[in-house]
Amino acid sequence: MDLPIVAIVGRPNVGKSTLFNRLVGDRLSIVADYEGVTRDRIYANAEWLGKEFRLIDTGGIDMSDEPLMKQIKYQAEIAMEEADVIIFMVSSREGLTDADEAIAYYLHRTDKPVVVAVNKADNPEQRTQSYEFYSLGHGDPYPISGTHGTGTGDLLDQVIQFFPDEAGETDGQERIKFSFIGRPNVGKSSLVNAMLEEERVIVSNIEGTTREAVDTEFISQDGRPFTMIDTAGIRKRGKVYENTEKYSVMRALSAIDRSDIVCLVLDAETGIIEQDKKVAGYAFEANKGIVILVNKWDAIDKTDKQFEKFTDQIRQEFQYLSFAPILFVSAKTGQRLEKLPSILEEIYENRHRRIQSSVLNDVLMDAIAMNPTPTDKGRRLKIYYMTQVAVNPPTFVVFVNDPELMHFSYARFLENKMRESFYFDGTPLKLLIRERS
Repeated sequence: MDLPIVAIVGRPNVGKSTLFNRLVGDRLSIVADYEGVTRDRIYANAEWLGKEFRLIDTGGIDMSDEPLMKQIKYQAEIAMEEADVIIFMVSSREGLTDADEAIAYYLHRTDKPVVVAVNKADNPEQRTQSYEFYSLGHGDPYPISGTHGTGTGDLLDQVIQFFPDEAGETDGQERIKFSFIGRPNVGKSSLVNAMLEEERVIVSNIEGTTREAVDTEFISQDGRPFTMIDTAGIRKRGKVYENTEKYSVMRALSAIDRSDIVCLVLDAETGIIEQDKKVAGYAFEANKGIVILVNKWDAIDKTDKQFEKFTDQIRQEFQYLSFAPILFVSAKTGQRLEKLPSILEEIYENRHRRIQSSVLNDVLMDAIAMNPTPTDKGRRLKIYYMTQVAVNPPTFVVFVNDPELMHFSYARFLENKMRESFYFDGTPLKLLIRERS
């Protein structure tokens, strides 16, 4: 059975993201003292009294006709539709507002269980003021402090009362976590929506629309569970002005760290620029599996061997990513996106592949026979044996007489021979050179 889903909704700046971060135990949502910081739906797992559930943070619901606010409201509406229980957050400091009443009226039409959380009730006087929220018609209001955590236990006690009797059973199959990374406006959020065939995250031609790293769980056609992470566009350091945007870049880098595989998104229309290389470097340095996605391929004139030319350019500009498969896709038309889950599964298996030491050393001896070890100042490198010590990524220790005699070009030669002998597409390999004691 799927985990029950709890959505946190309310007008802007009542503390939804603060409560979300406290309940999930991590700073996944950006918190700031002004409206409109959270824009997409942010998902994470939380647990209370042994019951696990999915928690959704949403953008503040604003009834204005501003285009971005309309999209934020639409995202909140989808969250409410998905939810089994809704936490309706209000603020004791501002008291009951017209916006609160408008949202309460809307929630009555959802026919979902609603629990009112009166946030910023940090002292007894503010907790007493929570009684005015009875007029919203959603039962007892629960005074809490998202910042300090007071009252959240009582709130969650009420929330879990609405969970199904059987909640939180999973099939035990490990989810593959992958993220979309790239500079701003290359189509990362559009790819998320195209994969899910729904408007999961906000898409805009305005750079910086995505700020949080947005997690989405989905099941592929062959039944494999995935967690897909959309990230904010990573700009040049000199162009990161706002604190909020700085945190967005930090969360994008954090999303890389918690991913098994990173999809580097390039823009087929604008081509490869220097910032693409810097973004790719973050994933490579983190030793993640990598897929190169060339988005907006539908907008390219396919004459004059454009496919081969773009592939050659990628291999030239990203020589250190020679192991990464390239997929030409279109978020707009869905072109070739159906191939991505199977590619991700292959890379995940490659990252967890173990090779027997005896087989490894047969390949090693053949490589040395083909290309003898180098010498330096009359001393020859001697390689004794190799063994695999870890996976994710595959990590190997090569024991030698003197690590300083191992030139990087010879280490690269050994890596290439291993790739020829074993299937490691999509994942970097780590070779650790150690002196035999």
